[in-house]
Amino acid sequence: MNTTASSPFHGYLPVREDWLDRRREEILEPDLPIVDPHHHLWDRLGWRYLLPELLADTNSGHNIVATVFVQCRAMYRADGPAELKPLGETEFVNGIAAMSASGGYGQTHVCEGIVGHADLTLGARVEAVLDAHLRVAGDRFRGIRHIAAWDADPSIGNPNYAVPQDLMQSAAFREGFGRLGKLGLSFDAWLYHPQIDDLAVLASAFPDTPVVLNHVGGPLHIGAYTGKQKDVFARWQPAIRALAACPNVHVKLGGLGMRINGFDFHEKDEPPSSETLAATWKPYVETCIEAFGAKRCMFESNFPVDKGSYAYPVFWNACKRLAKGASASEKADLFSRTAARFYRLASVAQ
Repeated sequence: MNTTASSPFHGYLPVREDWLDRRREEILEPDLPIVDPHHHLWDRLGWRYLLPELLADTNSGHNIVATVFVQCRAMYRADGPAELKPLGETEFVNGIAAMSASGGYGQTHVCEGIVGHADLTLGARVEAVLDAHLRVAGDRFRGIRHIAAWDADPSIGNPNYAVPQDLMQSAAFREGFGRLGKLGLSFDAWLYHPQIDDLAVLASAFPDTPVVLNHVGGPLHIGAYTGKQKDVFARWQPAIRALAACPNVHVKLGGLGMRINGFDFHEKDEPPSSETLAATWKPYVETCIEAFGAKRCMFESNFPVDKGSYAYPVFWNACKRLAKGASASEKADLFSRTAARFYRLASVAQ
Protein backbone atom coordinates (compact mmCIF):
# COMPACT_ATOMS: atom_id res chain seq x y z
CA MET A 1 0.00 0.00 0.00
CA ASN A 2 1.18 3.49 -0.72
CA THR A 3 2.20 6.46 1.36
CA THR A 4 2.49 10.04 0.21
CA ALA A 5 5.11 12.71 0.74
CA SER A 6 2.66 14.60 2.93
CA SER A 7 2.29 11.73 5.38
CA PRO A 8 4.31 11.35 8.59
CA PHE A 9 6.44 8.97 6.55
CA HIS A 10 8.26 12.02 5.22
CA GLY A 11 10.54 11.10 2.37
CA TYR A 12 9.70 7.38 2.36
CA LEU A 13 9.16 6.03 -1.13
CA PRO A 14 5.69 4.65 -1.83
CA VAL A 15 5.42 0.89 -2.28
CA ARG A 16 3.95 -0.04 -5.66
CA GLU A 17 3.24 -3.75 -5.67
CA ASP A 18 2.27 -3.77 -9.36
CA TRP A 19 5.63 -2.19 -10.25
CA LEU A 20 7.58 -4.59 -8.05
CA ASP A 21 5.76 -7.55 -9.62
CA ARG A 22 7.32 -6.73 -12.97
CA ARG A 23 10.61 -8.18 -11.73
CA ARG A 24 10.75 -11.94 -11.16
CA GLU A 25 14.03 -13.74 -10.56
CA GLU A 26 15.12 -17.26 -9.82
CA ILE A 27 16.18 -17.50 -6.19
CA LEU A 28 19.93 -17.87 -5.81
CA GLU A 29 21.23 -20.34 -3.19
CA PRO A 30 17.74 -20.92 -1.78
CA ASP A 31 18.97 -23.09 1.10
CA LEU A 32 21.41 -20.53 2.54
CA PRO A 33 20.16 -19.62 6.05
CA ILE A 34 19.46 -15.90 6.44
CA VAL A 35 18.81 -13.77 9.51
CA ASP A 36 17.18 -10.48 8.55
CA PRO A 37 18.52 -8.25 11.35
CA HIS A 38 16.66 -5.07 10.43
CA HIS A 39 13.00 -4.70 9.59
CA HIS A 40 10.02 -2.76 10.89
CA LEU A 41 6.33 -3.40 11.56
CA TRP A 42 3.58 -0.77 11.56
CA ASP A 43 -0.02 0.05 10.72
CA ARG A 44 -0.72 3.70 10.06
CA LEU A 45 -2.06 6.04 7.43
CA GLY A 46 -2.87 3.37 4.90
CA TRP A 47 0.48 1.62 5.10
CA ARG A 48 0.17 -1.73 6.83
CA TYR A 49 3.21 -3.92 7.32
CA LEU A 50 2.35 -6.43 9.99
CA LEU A 51 2.98 -10.16 10.34
CA PRO A 52 1.09 -11.21 7.17
CA GLU A 53 2.91 -8.65 5.02
CA LEU A 54 6.28 -9.53 6.53
CA LEU A 55 5.68 -13.24 6.02
CA ALA A 56 4.71 -12.62 2.40
CA ASP A 57 8.20 -11.21 1.93
CA THR A 58 10.16 -13.66 4.07
CA ASN A 59 8.37 -16.61 2.41
CA SER A 60 9.11 -15.38 -1.12
CA GLY A 61 11.89 -17.89 -1.78
CA HIS A 62 14.90 -17.26 0.41
CA ASN A 63 15.57 -19.24 3.60
CA ILE A 64 14.82 -16.59 6.24
CA VAL A 65 15.32 -18.40 9.55
CA ALA A 66 14.94 -15.46 11.95
CA THR A 67 14.42 -11.71 12.06
CA VAL A 68 15.16 -8.75 14.29
CA PHE A 69 12.70 -5.87 14.69
CA VAL A 70 14.15 -2.36 14.93
CA GLN A 71 12.28 0.59 16.40
CA CYS A 72 10.13 2.74 14.14
CA ARG A 73 7.72 4.50 16.56
CA ALA A 74 5.02 1.89 16.04
CA MET A 75 2.18 1.50 18.55
CA TYR A 76 3.54 3.88 21.15
CA ARG A 77 1.34 4.21 24.21
CA ALA A 78 -1.19 7.00 23.89
CA ASP A 79 -1.13 7.85 27.60
CA GLY A 80 1.26 7.99 30.50
CA PRO A 81 4.71 9.54 30.98
CA ALA A 82 6.45 10.46 27.72
CA GLU A 83 9.54 8.42 28.52
CA LEU A 84 7.43 5.25 28.87
CA LYS A 85 5.39 5.62 25.68
CA PRO A 86 7.93 3.63 23.58
CA LEU A 87 7.12 0.60 25.75
CA GLY A 88 3.97 0.24 23.66
CA GLU A 89 6.11 -0.63 20.66
CA THR A 90 7.97 -3.33 22.58
CA GLU A 91 4.68 -4.76 23.88
CA PHE A 92 3.28 -4.82 20.34
CA VAL A 93 6.33 -6.50 18.80
CA ASN A 94 6.67 -8.99 21.62
CA GLY A 95 3.11 -10.09 20.83
CA ILE A 96 4.04 -10.61 17.17
CA ALA A 97 7.08 -12.58 18.28
CA ALA A 98 4.90 -14.73 20.53
CA MET A 99 2.58 -15.44 17.60
CA SER A 100 5.56 -16.58 15.54
CA ALA A 101 7.00 -18.64 18.41
CA SER A 102 3.74 -20.61 18.56
CA GLY A 103 4.77 -22.34 15.35
CA GLY A 104 1.49 -21.52 13.69
CA TYR A 105 2.98 -19.05 11.21
CA GLY A 106 5.82 -21.03 9.69
CA GLN A 107 9.40 -21.83 10.60
CA THR A 108 10.85 -18.31 10.56
CA HIS A 109 11.52 -17.00 14.07
CA VAL A 110 9.98 -13.57 13.51
CA CYS A 111 11.16 -10.77 15.81
CA GLU A 112 13.35 -13.16 17.79
CA GLY A 113 15.30 -10.05 18.69
CA ILE A 114 13.70 -6.68 19.49
CA VAL A 115 15.44 -3.30 19.34
CA GLY A 116 13.31 -0.62 20.94
CA HIS A 117 13.68 3.02 21.83
CA ALA A 118 14.50 4.84 25.04
CA ASP A 119 15.45 8.48 25.28
CA LEU A 120 19.10 8.29 26.26
CA THR A 121 19.14 12.02 27.04
CA LEU A 122 17.31 11.10 30.22
CA GLY A 123 20.75 10.27 31.52
CA ALA A 124 20.76 7.99 34.55
CA ARG A 125 16.97 8.02 34.64
CA VAL A 126 16.85 6.01 31.41
CA GLU A 127 17.84 2.89 33.36
CA ALA A 128 14.31 2.59 34.72
CA VAL A 129 12.95 2.71 31.15
CA LEU A 130 15.41 0.07 29.99
CA ASP A 131 14.43 -2.16 32.90
CA ALA A 132 10.79 -1.74 31.86
CA HIS A 133 11.58 -2.83 28.28
CA LEU A 134 13.32 -5.90 29.64
CA ARG A 135 10.33 -6.76 31.81
CA VAL A 136 7.98 -6.39 28.83
CA ALA A 137 9.96 -8.49 26.34
CA GLY A 138 12.34 -10.51 28.50
CA ASP A 139 14.85 -12.53 26.52
CA ARG A 140 13.78 -10.98 23.22
CA PHE A 141 14.79 -7.43 24.09
CA ARG A 142 18.28 -6.78 22.81
CA GLY A 143 18.95 -3.08 22.62
CA ILE A 144 18.07 0.51 21.84
CA ARG A 145 18.04 2.69 18.77
CA HIS A 146 18.10 6.40 19.49
CA ILE A 147 18.26 8.03 16.07
CA ALA A 148 21.07 10.56 15.75
CA ALA A 149 20.73 11.39 12.03
CA TRP A 150 21.29 15.12 11.54
CA ASP A 151 22.48 17.28 8.67
CA ALA A 152 22.78 21.01 8.10
CA ASP A 153 20.51 20.65 5.06
CA PRO A 154 16.99 20.52 6.56
CA SER A 155 15.54 18.96 3.41
CA ILE A 156 17.33 15.71 4.17
CA GLY A 157 16.15 14.79 7.65
CA ASN A 158 12.84 13.29 8.75
CA PRO A 159 10.91 16.01 10.63
CA ASN A 160 9.36 13.35 12.84
CA TYR A 161 12.80 12.80 14.36
CA ALA A 162 13.98 16.21 15.52
CA VAL A 163 17.63 15.57 16.35
CA PRO A 164 20.01 18.14 17.84
CA GLN A 165 23.25 18.60 15.96
CA ASP A 166 25.61 17.20 18.59
CA LEU A 167 23.39 14.57 20.18
CA MET A 168 26.10 11.92 20.54
CA GLN A 169 28.46 14.38 22.21
CA SER A 170 26.00 15.62 24.82
CA ALA A 171 26.70 14.74 28.43
CA ALA A 172 23.12 13.61 29.08
CA PHE A 173 23.10 11.27 26.06
CA ARG A 174 26.41 9.75 27.06
CA GLU A 175 25.24 9.24 30.61
CA GLY A 176 22.22 7.35 29.29
CA PHE A 177 24.33 5.46 26.75
CA GLY A 178 26.52 4.25 29.59
CA ARG A 179 23.58 2.37 31.06
CA LEU A 180 23.29 0.09 28.00
CA GLY A 181 26.43 -1.92 28.64
CA LYS A 182 25.56 -2.25 32.31
CA LEU A 183 22.33 -4.04 31.35
CA GLY A 184 23.86 -6.10 28.54
CA LEU A 185 22.10 -4.11 25.82
CA SER A 186 23.40 -3.02 22.42
CA PHE A 187 23.05 0.22 20.47
CA ASP A 188 21.80 0.53 16.90
CA ALA A 189 23.28 3.67 15.36
CA TRP A 190 21.37 5.46 12.63
CA LEU A 191 23.11 8.57 11.36
CA TYR A 192 24.37 10.13 8.14
CA HIS A 193 27.82 9.69 6.66
CA PRO A 194 29.27 13.02 7.93
CA GLN A 195 28.57 11.78 11.49
CA ILE A 196 30.45 8.48 11.32
CA ASP A 197 33.52 9.98 12.99
CA ASP A 198 31.33 11.09 15.91
CA LEU A 199 30.13 7.51 16.34
CA ALA A 200 33.73 6.30 16.43
CA VAL A 201 34.46 8.68 19.30
CA LEU A 202 31.36 7.47 21.16
CA ALA A 203 32.10 3.78 20.59
CA SER A 204 35.70 4.25 21.74
CA ALA A 205 34.50 5.86 24.96
CA PHE A 206 32.29 2.83 25.72
CA PRO A 207 34.31 -0.17 24.50
CA ASP A 208 32.15 -2.68 26.37
CA THR A 209 28.90 -1.62 24.67
CA PRO A 210 28.12 -3.45 21.41
CA VAL A 211 27.29 -1.00 18.62
CA VAL A 212 25.98 -1.70 15.12
CA LEU A 213 26.03 0.95 12.41
CA ASN A 214 22.80 0.92 10.41
CA HIS A 215 22.62 1.14 6.62
CA VAL A 216 26.40 1.33 5.95
CA GLY A 217 26.46 4.71 7.63
CA GLY A 218 23.84 6.58 5.61
CA PRO A 219 25.67 7.91 2.53
CA LEU A 220 23.74 10.99 1.34
CA HIS A 221 23.24 11.81 -2.32
CA ILE A 222 20.36 14.29 -2.21
CA GLY A 223 19.94 17.93 -1.22
CA ALA A 224 23.31 19.55 -0.67
CA TYR A 225 25.00 16.29 -1.72
CA THR A 226 23.30 15.94 -5.12
CA GLY A 227 25.80 15.19 -7.87
CA LYS A 228 28.63 14.79 -5.36
CA GLN A 229 28.85 11.00 -5.25
CA LYS A 230 32.63 10.95 -5.55
CA ASP A 231 33.04 13.51 -2.78
CA VAL A 232 30.63 11.61 -0.53
CA PHE A 233 32.45 8.33 -1.08
CA ALA A 234 35.81 10.00 -0.51
CA ARG A 235 34.59 11.14 2.92
CA TRP A 236 32.59 8.02 3.75
CA GLN A 237 35.29 5.42 2.99
CA PRO A 238 38.03 6.59 5.40
CA ALA A 239 35.42 7.21 8.10
CA ILE A 240 34.23 3.60 7.77
CA ARG A 241 37.79 2.33 7.99
CA ALA A 242 38.45 4.40 11.09
CA LEU A 243 35.22 3.21 12.72
CA ALA A 244 36.22 -0.40 12.07
CA ALA A 245 39.17 0.13 14.44
CA CYS A 246 36.62 0.01 17.28
CA PRO A 247 36.26 -3.73 17.98
CA ASN A 248 32.84 -3.28 19.60
CA VAL A 249 31.31 -1.92 16.36
CA HIS A 250 29.54 -3.97 13.69
CA VAL A 251 27.88 -2.78 10.48
CA LYS A 252 24.65 -3.59 8.65
CA LEU A 253 24.92 -3.95 4.88
CA GLY A 254 21.70 -2.63 3.39
CA GLY A 255 19.30 0.25 3.77
CA LEU A 256 20.43 1.73 0.46
CA GLY A 257 16.99 1.88 -1.12
CA MET A 258 15.91 5.07 0.64
CA ARG A 259 15.28 8.47 -0.89
CA ILE A 260 18.32 9.94 0.86
CA ASN A 261 20.70 7.58 -0.94
CA GLY A 262 19.77 9.13 -4.28
CA PHE A 263 20.05 5.99 -6.39
CA ASP A 264 16.53 6.62 -7.74
CA PHE A 265 15.68 3.02 -8.55
CA HIS A 266 12.03 3.97 -8.10
CA GLU A 267 12.12 6.39 -11.02
CA LYS A 268 12.81 3.68 -13.61
CA ASP A 269 10.10 2.12 -15.74
CA GLU A 270 11.10 -1.32 -14.46
CA PRO A 271 12.25 -2.29 -10.96
CA PRO A 272 15.97 -2.97 -10.66
CA SER A 273 17.46 -6.42 -11.12
CA SER A 274 19.68 -7.99 -8.50
CA GLU A 275 22.61 -7.47 -10.87
CA THR A 276 21.89 -3.74 -10.98
CA LEU A 277 21.61 -3.49 -7.20
CA ALA A 278 24.81 -5.44 -6.64
CA ALA A 279 26.78 -3.34 -9.12
CA THR A 280 25.48 -0.09 -7.59
CA TRP A 281 26.22 -1.08 -4.01
CA LYS A 282 29.50 -2.94 -4.57
CA PRO A 283 31.85 -0.08 -3.53
CA TYR A 284 30.00 0.42 -0.23
CA VAL A 285 29.58 -3.25 0.64
CA GLU A 286 33.12 -4.23 -0.32
CA THR A 287 34.60 -1.36 1.70
CA CYS A 288 32.64 -2.43 4.78
CA ILE A 289 33.57 -6.10 4.48
CA GLU A 290 37.23 -5.28 3.90
CA ALA A 291 37.28 -2.94 6.90
CA PHE A 292 35.19 -4.90 9.41
CA GLY A 293 35.59 -8.47 8.18
CA ALA A 294 32.67 -10.83 7.64
CA LYS A 295 32.44 -11.57 11.35
CA ARG A 296 31.32 -7.98 12.01
CA CYS A 297 29.10 -7.48 8.93
CA MET A 298 25.47 -8.50 8.43
CA PHE A 299 23.21 -8.04 5.43
CA GLU A 300 19.88 -6.34 6.31
CA SER A 301 16.67 -5.65 4.39
CA ASN A 302 15.38 -2.46 6.05
CA PHE A 303 11.88 -3.45 4.92
CA PRO A 304 9.34 -2.08 4.34
CA VAL A 305 11.20 1.24 4.06
CA ASP A 306 13.33 0.03 1.15
CA LYS A 307 10.42 -1.75 -0.51
CA GLY A 308 9.73 1.40 -2.52
CA SER A 309 12.88 0.60 -4.52
CA TYR A 310 12.92 -3.19 -4.96
CA ALA A 311 11.31 -6.45 -3.94
CA TYR A 312 12.46 -8.60 -1.03
CA PRO A 313 13.63 -11.64 -3.06
CA VAL A 314 15.51 -9.40 -5.50
CA PHE A 315 17.28 -7.69 -2.60
CA TRP A 316 18.57 -10.96 -1.15
CA ASN A 317 19.66 -12.13 -4.60
CA ALA A 318 21.71 -8.93 -4.84
CA CYS A 319 23.33 -9.67 -1.48
CA LYS A 320 24.23 -13.17 -2.65
CA ARG A 321 25.79 -11.73 -5.78
CA LEU A 322 27.82 -9.34 -3.65
CA ALA A 323 29.04 -12.28 -1.53
CA LYS A 324 29.88 -14.45 -4.53
CA GLY A 325 33.62 -14.51 -3.80
CA ALA A 326 33.25 -15.22 -0.08
CA SER A 327 34.08 -18.56 1.51
CA ALA A 328 31.33 -20.74 2.96
CA SER A 329 32.27 -19.57 6.46
CA GLU A 330 32.26 -15.92 5.43
CA LYS A 331 28.85 -16.32 3.79
CA ALA A 332 27.49 -17.90 6.96
CA ASP A 333 28.71 -14.87 8.92
CA LEU A 334 27.38 -12.29 6.46
CA PHE A 335 23.93 -13.85 6.15
CA SER A 336 23.22 -15.28 9.59
CA ARG A 337 25.97 -15.89 12.14
CA THR A 338 27.11 -12.28 12.67
CA ALA A 339 23.53 -11.17 13.32
CA ALA A 340 22.89 -14.17 15.54
CA ARG A 341 25.98 -13.43 17.64
CA PHE A 342 25.34 -9.71 17.90
CA TYR A 343 21.68 -10.07 18.86
CA ARG A 344 22.18 -13.36 20.75
CA LEU A 345 19.59 -15.35 18.80
CA ALA A 346 19.29 -18.80 20.34
CA SER A 347 17.56 -20.38 17.32
CA VAL A 348 20.48 -19.73 14.94
CA ALA A 349 23.83 -21.52 14.87
CA GLN A 350 26.58 -19.02 15.73
